[in-house]
Parts: sequence; structure tokens; C-alpha cells
Amino acid sequence: MKPIPHLQKFMTTVPFTIEASKSVAEAAELMKREDIRHLPVMEAGEVIGLISDRDIKLYQGLKGVDLTKEIIKNVSIREPYTVTPDTNLDVVCAMMAEKKYGCAIVKDNGHLVGIFTWVDALKSMHDLFETRLKG
Repeated sequence: MKPIPHLQKFMTTVPFTIEASKSVAEAAELMKREDIRHLPVMEAGEVIGLISDRDIKLYQGLKGVDLTKEIIKNVSIREPYTVTPDTNLDVVCAMMAEKKYGCAIVKDNGHLVGIFTWVDALKSMHDLFETRLKG
């Protein structure tokens, strides 16, 4: 039996990020332009949070909220689920499923090195089916 692969094989390296001082409107535009659903929120080179398309849709639905003035730092998820590149794939997938997380932030030595999303999880399943389970 082959060992369970590490996350680094399947994560998205060099993910798009957004600075904490940017507006929710800027985050929405970036997500739409790049066709992504999660953005690590950065401040002084450090990940301080996470904003998702779901969070943005929530704010878009609030009356009286100007998305061009609402700052990402004030609305982002603090302390997002974070793992290292050498975390086993099954551990991350199990936690994401249990807690219904849309992604995991991947850090190495305190620095952002990737992101692992549900799309990455599905791609990893496909890869495992093709390479290990196909008869």
C-alpha cells in the first residue's frame, strides 16, 4: 500500500491574496476577474485572515453597506484553517469536510506558500483514482 500523499502535491501554489486595507469591492472584483472563491488577507507580509466569495455575497446583500468603503480587515475571517505543506492529504480533507471549510491556508515557516480548496481536493481525488485505484 502506498503512503498517503502530502498536501503540497495538490495545493495551489502562489495563491492570489488581498491586502487587509483594500475594500470588499476590490476583493469581489479580483475574485471575479481571476475566477476564484477564496483570498488570504495579508498585512505586513503575514496572513491575518481569509475572505470568501460567500462572505462578499453576504455583505452585498446588506442594506446601507458601501462595499467600496468597507475594509477587508474588518470583515475577513480571523484565524483561518492553516496547515503545512507536509500535512497528509487525508487529514486536511477530513477536517475540511467535518468543519465545512472551503479551503485551507498553507504556510511553511510562517509564510504563505499555498492554498488548498475544495477544487484542489476534487482534483486530488481524480489523480488518486487515476494513479492508484484504476484497474
